[in-house]
Amino acid sequence: MKILFVASEGLPFSKTGGLADVIEALPKALVALGHDVTVLLPRYRNTRTVAAVLPSLTIPMGGKLRFPAIADGGHVNGVAYFFVEDPEYFDREQLYGVSGKDYPDNAERFGEFSRAAIEFCKRVWMPDVIHCHDWQTGLVPVLLQTEYAKDTAVQALPVIFTIHNMGYHGTFPRAALAKIGLPETLFTMEAMEFYGRVNFLKGALIFSDYLTTVSPKYAEEIQTPEFGHGLDGVVRERASNLTGILNGADYSAWSPQKDKLIVARYSATDLGGKTACKKNLLEVFGLSTDLIGKPLIGIVSRFASQKGFDLIEQIADKLLAEDLALVALGAGEPKYEKLFRDLQKSFPDKFALRISYDNILAHKIEAGADIFLMPSQYEPCGLNQIYSLKYGTVPVVRATGGLDDSIESYDPATGRGTGFKFKEYEATALLFAIRQALDVYRNSPAAWRQIQMSGMNKDFSWQASALEYSSLYETAVKSRNPKAETTSNQPGAKSDKISPATPTGKGSHGR
Repeated sequence: MKILFVASEGLPFSKTGGLADVIEALPKALVALGHDVTVLLPRYRNTRTVAAVLPSLTIPMGGKLRFPAIADGGHVNGVAYFFVEDPEYFDREQLYGVSGKDYPDNAERFGEFSRAAIEFCKRVWMPDVIHCHDWQTGLVPVLLQTEYAKDTAVQALPVIFTIHNMGYHGTFPRAALAKIGLPETLFTMEAMEFYGRVNFLKGALIFSDYLTTVSPKYAEEIQTPEFGHGLDGVVRERASNLTGILNGADYSAWSPQKDKLIVARYSATDLGGKTACKKNLLEVFGLSTDLIGKPLIGIVSRFASQKGFDLIEQIADKLLAEDLALVALGAGEPKYEKLFRDLQKSFPDKFALRISYDNILAHKIEAGADIFLMPSQYEPCGLNQIYSLKYGTVPVVRATGGLDDSIESYDPATGRGTGFKFKEYEATALLFAIRQALDVYRNSPAAWRQIQMSGMNKDFSWQASALEYSSLYETAVKSRNPKAETTSNQPGAKSDKISPATPTGKGSHGR
């Protein structure tokens, strides 16, 4: 089958969060199953490409035309990469905004990107199914079901839309409709209107053929007011077309037995190299190696309230009064960057910080830390807790979303478990869970080793998830055209043209 991924970021070219990891790993896993996969991304600053495939596309944007190019990025791990190139929109300092503020023209930027994705299908590579990700690509299904509904070239193309984080909607003033060339008829509760604003995510939820999110637990949670961020009613109405598929880990990149970015390799049967990695981590962060015998907690995260940093703020003094060390890597909301800078000044001998997105340091933390802290308010899936398991770095997490799905709470009575969880979103609950982990680490070495072994022996590889997606792609294609034949399990084969199908019917959707 020919599958087109459309996303706003993806490794090895661009990254701000876990979406980029998925856009690298899932296509590679699908290629291993025999599918023909192409990924379309914006061409951001410093992205190298091979050649221009189309030097100019004509894209209508309200009362004007824009002329982005399509550039060839070559193949990586059997996956073809192409880029929408428009320097005015994408050759910028950051992907989505600077200094904690979104770019004011994000509606236009990703509106153009979505239109270019459909034209890419018509002019460069026609897939059997399009797989879109997060609000930045939300206009692809909207456009296919409205402006392109009578275009016989693409009207039968089904769209799978994956919600990586329900908290990010892509909402804009009503005037954005005119700027991106969408009709006012879409500004209704049944389409894209959301409390007086235009909502890209809502459009995708309503107009996509099938919806997925990144863990089974999160698929349940987003149907509730607590986690639905105002769109739980829309999700409930599409529940029959929603499935939760747990993200996987790319163990070719995230395994202590294969990792080329750490100073020593190790395995579940020989943990000797982990001590060397811990020493190196302390050195890299400028902490004394005399701390080698103390529990070392690691954080790799976007610094945001969603990630539980308001809880960390409340317990920081008590936590750092413990006999331990802590290293943190990430960037995000200015108030939390300031929090960590202040903590580093107050506890320079046991707390170290790097404000950046640094893949090498992320690997070093996973390998060198003893405990990985992930106290998210909500977490659609999360990948770092899965990476931590493989590296024998015991996770302390909140029991939500994919964290709850992937971590088994340690039971001292049976010795079973892979980490420590807390349920209530409260600072005292977080501190209690951390102290539970510290107690086992300090006083029960054999039990700690068993927790590490249990985690390292877990298999969260992408193969099982890729099979689930493959099945869903087949279902989506057949739902649009029962007689359509796809080139499943024939890498590189050209699929037969899909004959037109009736667009998916839309019901009445509340906010």
